[in-house]
Amino acid sequence: MVTRITINRGKRCVDEADRCHNRWHPDIEPAAEVDPGDIVVIETRDALDGQITANPGVDDVASADLNVVHPLTGPVYVRGAKPGDLLVVEVLDIKAEPFGFTVAIPGFGFLRDLFDKPYKIRWRIEGGYAFSEDLPNVRIPGDPFLGVMGVAPSKELLKEIKEREDRLLKRGGFVLPPTPEGAVPPREPVASEGLRTIPPRENGGNLDVRHFSPGSKIYFPVFVEGALFSVGDAHYAQGDGEVCGTAIEMGATATLRFGVISEGAKKYGIRFPIFKPSESSVRRFTHSKHVAVTGVGVIDSLNESENATLSAKHALLNLINLLEKAGYTREQAYLLASVAADLRLSQLVDVPNFTVTAFLPLDIFIEPPEVLKKLAE
Repeated sequence: MVTRITINRGKRCVDEADRCHNRWHPDIEPAAEVDPGDIVVIETRDALDGQITANPGVDDVASADLNVVHPLTGPVYVRGAKPGDLLVVEVLDIKAEPFGFTVAIPGFGFLRDLFDKPYKIRWRIEGGYAFSEDLPNVRIPGDPFLGVMGVAPSKELLKEIKEREDRLLKRGGFVLPPTPEGAVPPREPVASEGLRTIPPRENGGNLDVRHFSPGSKIYFPVFVEGALFSVGDAHYAQGDGEVCGTAIEMGATATLRFGVISEGAKKYGIRFPIFKPSESSVRRFTHSKHVAVTGVGVIDSLNESENATLSAKHALLNLINLLEKAGYTREQAYLLASVAADLRLSQLVDVPNFTVTAFLPLDIFIEPPEVLKKLAE
């Protein structure tokens, strides 16, 4: 059986709260009920709920309301799924909408301390590629996936997450706590208790794993009756790291098939999602020419012991510097790295410095810049 959940792309999530929400909470009512084995075709909104337009300028980025991130379509109630089971979600197909965007939002992103001004790249998606007048000589091959997929937390898990994130916030961590501002549905107790969708957690959520493309299977531990699965935040392409905070963001239509492994989470001790990656995404890394740069835990005479974050920042900054030599602005280079470069841990044992490597595929360029072509010889 095939079930369809459609949306009105001219409306915002709050206008269709019977099938759209932007918080995780077990009391959100399902938009559809299906049986294991059923196929569901689900239309999704972009991560910023239509706030970013195809118009030039960055006023829409500067004024973006992060309280409405991410609009999710669902939930889907899967009959027979119960706490302790594994929900199996097989990604069969993802169709992209023709407009996409990548933005740097002040105060957000891996290098938010260095990039504090809004910036936007508008993408035209057609023929298997994304093109942009804002980023010349680049065409990004389509590798679509679903950034947010997850199930509802139980009330017990909701309480546990809230308490631990409160403790992190008090220690100075970057946490977006529950808030009724912008919450969908706006009714209580969901608005005040619902978890923000920015971080991934036990229930899945904003995992942003680019291997969740068609051909993948994701296994979610079930915490409530029916699992209550929701999806959104589709990406046309993304580098491992999504460093500026966004990929090529887009609306999409996803085709999924659901299954249930009875007591799978309990039997196998699975508390966080696991997955079988899409082979097409795995091959993307091995079948393209690359230029790769390294980073270690040293920046401007600061040396920290066994710090992968500092190594990753150094690798990214080295890549940005190289792209500047290739003719791009610093902002263009940062956003290009977010949609196309893959950050990888190369070693974690050579104390005091870990090595992180940033791989840049050269097939994203219509004509590779001379400096990159030379390094790839």
